[in-house]
Order: sequence, then C-alpha cells, then structure tokens
Amino acid sequence: QLTGFWPALVLAPLIVGGLGALFERVCLRQVHKFGHVAELLITFGLSYVILELVQLIWGRLALEFRPPEVLQGPAFTLINHAINGLSFHWGSVPADMCSAADSAIRVVCSPFPATRAFMMVVALTMLVSVWLLLTRTRIGLVIQAALTHPDAVESLGHNVPRIFMLVFGAGAALAGLAGVIGGSTYLTEPAMAATVGSVIFVVVVVSGMASLSGAFLASVLIGVIQTFAVAFDYSLATLATQLGITLSDAAAGNTLIKLTLSQVAPTL
Repeated sequence: QLTGFWPALVLAPLIVGGLGALFERVCLRQVHKFGHVAELLITFGLSYVILELVQLIWGRLALEFRPPEVLQGPAFTLINHAINGLSFHWGSVPADMCSAADSAIRVVCSPFPATRAFMMVVALTMLVSVWLLLTRTRIGLVIQAALTHPDAVESLGHNVPRIFMLVFGAGAALAGLAGVIGGSTYLTEPAMAATVGSVIFVVVVVSGMASLSGAFLASVLIGVIQTFAVAFDYSLATLATQLGITLSDAAAGNTLIKLTLSQVAPTL
C-alpha cells in the first residue's frame, strides 16, 4: 500500500533478510550448540511472537492485496473443443470462443492466472540462482563446507558464524520475496504462513536436509499428487457402484465410504 507491488519485490526481501540475519545473530546463534531441536523450538517461538505482533498492529482481518494491472487476468487460456481439439491462446479470449452454436458440442475454456504464471517464473529463477550459487561459485563451496566441516573452514580463515548469519538472512529474504509474490494469490492475513507450513515440512522430510535437488523433486511430486487428488472426486462408494457392487443401507451411509479423494487431498 505504501510503495506498490514492484518496489516491494526489492524492499521486502531486504527488510525481512536483515531482520532474519539479526535474529540469527542475537538468538539462533546462542542455541546452535544444542542441536536442531533447540533451533526448531526457538524459530517456532519466534513465529508465534511475530504472529501476535502482526495481529496487534494490523488486526486479525485479511488485507486487500491486489496485484498490479499487468498481472491481472489470465496469462493464457486453453480451449478444449470437442471437434477442433485443444488450442492455446495468450491472455483472455472472447466469450464466444468458449461456447458453440450447437449445444451438443462441448467447449471448455481454462484460463491460467497471470499471478500464478509470474509466481512460477520467479520460483524457477530463484531455484536456478540458488543452485548456481551453491555449485558454481566460491561462495557456494564455502557455504557447503561450513555446513559439514565448520572447524576446517574456520582454520582456513573464514568466519563461520558470519556465514551462518548471512545464509539464514538470505533464506529469510527469499521468504519475504515469496510473501510479496504470493500475497495476491493466497489470502493475506496473519496466519497465511500456516497454509503452506505443513507442506514445507513434508518437502524437507522427503528431500532430506541440505538437498536442493531433492527439495525440488519432492515439491513437484507433492504438488502433482495434491492436484490430481483434488481433480478426482471419487470415493469407495463410487468405485463400488462402477464395479457393480451393491452396498447395504448401513454401508452406504458410512462416512468413510462416502469420503471422496478430493476431500482427503491435503492429507496425501
């Protein structure tokens, strides 16, 4: 609201990254010696403090977050015509292209939002940039060595605590950038991080710690599974009907049998 969307893409990562580096320097560094559990607890504690501060300053209601005009509307539209097949069109299409003169001909238009397309482009850019930094630069080699052999890196003259502080600050900066990009797609409210927090934990568990390629593959796999699960509105009762199995009244009224795959998609 103060600077606009495009300046926020630069300002928010800088501010959040600076706050992240300060938190690592003041708080997180004091518990490194106690292991990952202590680090996890103190960062969880910080998240609750931030949540309460945000609610005190901005309240509990969701804020209006409109994307810039260039990102409003669809980036492209897919038209699935029953006779002509699938066609691709940039931007939006006229309404008459999504309907047929003959009502028996099925036409389905699927617009893809420009905000999600921009989100995908930025996410891929971030992924490639971090991968190149870690694998193709001297800075990346020092960071990887500091994670596995901090004593050896320190004996070579590098300041390992400062490396950890800058890495944590860079991670916080990427989170700030993600907040700006996702603010118009997800609901902008104090607990918006909770909607993706569980998915992030699953990605880290599946991919393993400090594995960038593993995190990428795990996130794609989880995203594909969730998307396909939402698209299939089938249940055990539907499957039984298609197989010609007649359920009793007691079984048909069972909630578990009638529970569809799309309803349990978040747990997959």
